[in-house]
Parts: sequence; C-alpha cells; structure tokens
Amino acid sequence: MDLTELGAFLKSRRDRIRPQDVGLPAGPRRRVAGLRRDEVAVLAGASVDYYVELEQGRGAQPSDQMVAALARALRLDRDERDHLFHLAGRPLPTAHGSQAHVHPAMLDLLDRLGDTPARVITDLHVTLVQNRMARALLGEPSAAKGYAASFVHEWFADPATRARYRADEHERTSASFVADLRAVLGRRDDAEARALVADLLERSEEFRGVWERQDVAVRRSDRKTLVHPRLGELPVNCLTLESEDATQRLLWFTPVPGTRSVEQFELLSTIGEQDLEPAGS
Repeated sequence: MDLTELGAFLKSRRDRIRPQDVGLPAGPRRRVAGLRRDEVAVLAGASVDYYVELEQGRGAQPSDQMVAALARALRLDRDERDHLFHLAGRPLPTAHGSQAHVHPAMLDLLDRLGDTPARVITDLHVTLVQNRMARALLGEPSAAKGYAASFVHEWFADPATRARYRADEHERTSASFVADLRAVLGRRDDAEARALVADLLERSEEFRGVWERQDVAVRRSDRKTLVHPRLGELPVNCLTLESEDATQRLLWFTPVPGTRSVEQFELLSTIGEQDLEPAGS
C-alpha cells in the first residue's frame, strides 16, 4: 500500500473530470477545472474529511468497497481501476461480484437519466449502482455478499422480497428470472453462477420446479406492477440495455402510459428515500 501515491493518483483523476461528466451542475465561479474534493466524496459515499485525508496521503487504508466506489465516482477505466486497487493494497475484485467494475459507458448513461429510476446490475441481478430516483422507487439493494446479493436469490430465498410485486404476477416473475438465469449460465458457466443455482435448487422447491422446465430467455424488457409503500400500485415498463460483453445491464423504469403511475412518478422526486425497503429489478 502506498498512500502517498494513492492520493496523487486520486487527485490526478479528479482534475480531469468536469462536473457535467458525472451529472453535476457546472455552476458559476468554479476555482478548479475538475471536480472538487467534496463532490468526489459525495459521489463515492464518503465523508469529505475522509476523502481529503486520502488525497493528502493520510488516514486509514480504504476498504475494498470504498476503492470500488472511488473508481466509479472518478469514471476510471479497467486499467485505472486495477491500478487504484494496487495502490490501496487491496486485491482485485472478481469480474462479476458486487464490487465489479462498472462500465464507464453505463455510468455515463445512468447520469443522463436523472429524472428516471435507473440502476446498473450484473447479469446475475446484483445491483452495482443506482440513481436517486431508483432509490426512491425501489429502496436500497441487498447488503448481502457474493451470489446472495443477487435479487434472483432474494426472490426465491426471502418471501418478504415479493411484497414489492403484485401477488398475481409472482409466478410469471419467477419464470422470467429462472429462464434468464439459464441463459446466463450457458454464457458464463463459472463458480459464482453455479453456486447460485445450486443453492436455490437446494433451498427452494419453487425454483426446482421452474428450473426443470428448461426455459431459456434473456430478460430484456418487462411490464409489471410494483407495490410502492407510499404510492401504492405502480404499473411500470422495465427496459434493459446490456453492455457489449453482456456482463452488466442498465435498467430503467418508466410509467405505463394511461395509468395512475404517470402521475405518481412525478411524486417520486419529492417523496425522497425515507422508510423505503429493499427491492429488486
């Protein structure tokens, strides 16, 4: 670990980014061409004092989660991300887990969807990052680690997760998740994907039954009814854009035209993020 070099590298990456590149207003009278330290701290979910210490080469070694968050905030490409982990003395994260490197192009698109609920997930439905509107609509993602952070795992392992979906849509949603998981397993038959399937086969009779159907279909779009804790039932269209390597997906949610959700969506930005439970994709 080299905190001095880590601080210098963070500053160099901060200086090259314009506020509008990360969805922030440029504003008048800026004294720096790039981002301010407090802006990077907000984007990474860190305190300003902590981030200042990092740039000054002081303070505690950042966690894996913080290094990943800084890489996303500073829009680092994969080589830069790997270098940041090296300077922080942290092992490189796996390619598919919750600390996976988010494609910069996905982050750019997410920034441009400020008024639309949107999140970036892995192909196993682990949420990597989401915007404020997604948090207001869906709540915080799972804090679990590994494949247990997958919303597919939550869907079959934790009945409480389904409270955010209308009951008469549960069966169809289960079938959709399982068919999508089969498609992913055929593309990346690795330890993480196999462990997720093996765990669900063991713990969920419903999953076993749907899995045995052998259905395969990538989940590219969907129409469903979310049950929001304060706004009630919201019919939504869920649209998906895959990364070039198909390992990540940008999801965004729009109200179904002609339904009450059109008006209710306008309230999301004012409701904020209070008292919202986790939900999936």
